[in-house]
Amino acid sequence: MNSSDGKTRDLVSSIPGAGWDYSLSRHPYHEIERPLGPHYCVYNRRLMACCFDATSLEDEYWLLRQKAALLNTGEFPLQFKGPDAEALLDKLFTKDITRLKPGRCGYGVACYEDGGLLVDGILLRLTDDCFWYAQADGDFYSWARAHSVGMDVEISDPQVYVSQIQGPNALKILQAANDGQLPDPFGYFAIARVNLDGQEVVVTRTGYTNELGWEFYTEPHHNADAIWQHLKKVGEPYGLQIFGLDAMNIRRIEAGILNAGSDFDATTTPYDVGFGRFVDADKGDFIGKAALESASKELRLFGVKCPDGEPLINAKVEADGKVIGKVTAGATSPYLKCGVGIVRLDKAEREAGAIVSVGCKDGTQCSAELVEMPFYDKLAEIPRGKLVDIPERK
Repeated sequence: MNSSDGKTRDLVSSIPGAGWDYSLSRHPYHEIERPLGPHYCVYNRRLMACCFDATSLEDEYWLLRQKAALLNTGEFPLQFKGPDAEALLDKLFTKDITRLKPGRCGYGVACYEDGGLLVDGILLRLTDDCFWYAQADGDFYSWARAHSVGMDVEISDPQVYVSQIQGPNALKILQAANDGQLPDPFGYFAIARVNLDGQEVVVTRTGYTNELGWEFYTEPHHNADAIWQHLKKVGEPYGLQIFGLDAMNIRRIEAGILNAGSDFDATTTPYDVGFGRFVDADKGDFIGKAALESASKELRLFGVKCPDGEPLINAKVEADGKVIGKVTAGATSPYLKCGVGIVRLDKAEREAGAIVSVGCKDGTQCSAELVEMPFYDKLAEIPRGKLVDIPERK
């Protein structure tokens, strides 16, 4: 039974005492967030702030769209190191990993043998034989270990934590925070090692918002408090503040960025959810290849615009008097001024532009339009730095 019924949900709070949180991990910036009144979800057994008592959802959304926002994420980087690291990852992922050069990131999607989706995430190639995979929620570690038998590769948890700074001012903050020179160009999905107040930190031109942005990777040897104080100081003139996953969720829906375990899962193939461009069908063998060769290439996942309600997660999608799918994500967009969501159809029998009804947060079924994702910035020019689009808050 899911708790996201539109009325209540279950989040984690910090209370006095000890015990029964042994398997949970706090982000290195946990104490920075604590005074803001955070409420956490559990993601990869890590705590990730959904919202804060100190700020409103709408204020945080506009912070992201107009200035710069920082989220300490629950992404879980795994390290793959050794002569067979590339070969293993090429076996696990649907993309041709051999084409990924050191100093670059790639989007990594893994499937089960039957073509169902297991997990997604960002793959960083740090050197020829060393990768980090910042995975979404899921048990990819055990899957990778099981398929590495007989291969010369070490799979480990490097105890790295990911944070991201996103928004129109994000790269200005990086330029001001870095004591040295950034790579020129520091393009989309590039990796760099920057000097943040005397500490070398891995950063990538990636994010979960489709806004201009970058992510930084805090390692065990770093002084996390010093990194934050430095970023806070240089970011203040640009409006940098911490925000939560709830506000980011609105923007990622608008951007058509999917969430593992809800928008896609083991019952969906990459083609079902629009991931076909991440499948290199002509490369060598990989897990799920045979199944994907014969899988339907038709799309079952769409965005949805709902003028009169906010789509509710797991609610019914109906058309012609019958249930045809479900809502996998929902929110109200302050920018589009309507309910927005992602819906997954049981069959590929509708196209963008079709009118359906979706279950909404207030318990009603509301008329809605299926739309292609992303909802706007179709060519992703904003995160690539090719388009400056700072909307006015009305």
